[in-house]
Amino acid sequence: MYNSKIIGLGHYVPDNVVTNDDLSKVMDTNDAWIQERTGIKERRHVVKGDGDTTTTMGVKAAKIAIERAGIDKDDIDFIVFATLSPDYYFPGPGVLVQRDLGIKTVGALDVRNQCSGFVYAISIADQYIKTGMYKNVLVIGSELHSHGLDMTTRGRGVSVIFGDGAGAAVLSREEDNTKGILSTHLHSEGQHAEELSLIAPGMGKRWVTDIIEDNDPQDESYFPYMNGQFVFKNAVVRFSEVIIEGLEKNKLKSTDINLLVPHQANLRISQFIQKKFQLSDDQVFNNIMKYGNTTAASIPIALTEAWEAGKVESGDLVVLAAFGSGFTWGSVIIRW
Repeated sequence: MYNSKIIGLGHYVPDNVVTNDDLSKVMDTNDAWIQERTGIKERRHVVKGDGDTTTTMGVKAAKIAIERAGIDKDDIDFIVFATLSPDYYFPGPGVLVQRDLGIKTVGALDVRNQCSGFVYAISIADQYIKTGMYKNVLVIGSELHSHGLDMTTRGRGVSVIFGDGAGAAVLSREEDNTKGILSTHLHSEGQHAEELSLIAPGMGKRWVTDIIEDNDPQDESYFPYMNGQFVFKNAVVRFSEVIIEGLEKNKLKSTDINLLVPHQANLRISQFIQKKFQLSDDQVFNNIMKYGNTTAASIPIALTEAWEAGKVESGDLVVLAAFGSGFTWGSVIIRW
């Protein structure tokens, strides 16, 4: 059985920087309030009409990852695209990436696991490569949140958190089973699904015809809802559990970690996990301060920036971990 190895990374974020002070002009909030609760200073938002979509941002990140991998786009055997904000209700962005990159008619899979989406997508790609089915898999996490947020005081508890952007990785076959992705670990707990959710325009309770007929501008079901304190309490527990699970699976300890790249949900969560595992600032990579929470894109953006900054070297033990809506959570243990 093969291992899979990340051989190329890339990311893309819109040029438009939205600071906390910018948000204070459209809602009752301020820089101190946002930083104290989230650690976020600014985020990137797409400007309407600039051509950036979930797919096009993913394509831009993918082109960089493929170039850095040193392969041709036609060497890609399969595409896995993680997002909660697709361009269309259907089809998903995976096939749009295949089209826009001009890749041959390979399979394309969409993953809807929100903040855990990239971890789930990496796990899927890893399994396909481990079994020998594919050699090179393109994995993308991309989100366009800004067009779907309640940018008023009513929605500030959620809207100040999220940003737009994309990250991508190329996974390739590695015959040395001591290198590459050592293991992945995935979990879910659907009983808490509504604690972090966006209900509309789902088909479960109302059909599209009902939604059109109602045409209710006060309908809050179109905006994300989050029970912040409940999510935080669950996140710190599940983050810890799934990191420990991955380390124990590979007979490793927290002292073996060279770099932890957590999902960028809240700087306070990352700091809690860092303290629990007694990791130094150099052992944990955070960039939520610049980009906010980009959901499925947050880990690949952060991992790419860490690699670009020279914080990831051959032989390093790198741990990816995420928790989010669903609830879903997971970890990836990598020997770089």
